[in-house]
Amino acid sequence: MDELYQQYSQIVYQFLYAKCLDKELAQDLMQETFLKALESLGSYDKSCKLSTWLCQIAKHLLYQHWSKTNRARLEELDETLESDYDTQRHALAKVELADVWERLQKLPPDSRKAVELRVLGGLPYREIGRVLGKSENWARVTFYRAKLLLIEEV
Repeated sequence: MDELYQQYSQIVYQFLYAKCLDKELAQDLMQETFLKALESLGSYDKSCKLSTWLCQIAKHLLYQHWSKTNRARLEELDETLESDYDTQRHALAKVELADVWERLQKLPPDSRKAVELRVLGGLPYREIGRVLGKSENWARVTFYRAKLLLIEEV
């Protein structure tokens, strides 16, 4: 194998360098090419020149490298975009919440309490009516009307 390396390493290196234009990457992949060739020497069927077979292995390794690198870059980009999107979404949600809170404060006291108990407290209409000394139907209608007023101001 040492003889093969001496004889073909420059050919493989030049092939890789011509494809990737990166000396270090070409050197690394050239060495990896000979490791792969050593592992699969039994599968070399002599249907092409040995240099061609080695360059095919090198090309495959280069494409694998590019695939992994591009995948990693895409994942980084996705994370960055997702992070930016989450930050923007969070900021918009805060602005919208502040806006809704401001509109909520303008509602009549009973309506405001009904909305707070329903949305913030998660209480059913029956409980809201009981807490405010009104009927379940009153709580349902009051909440609905308050919701319409909040939507109208948007």
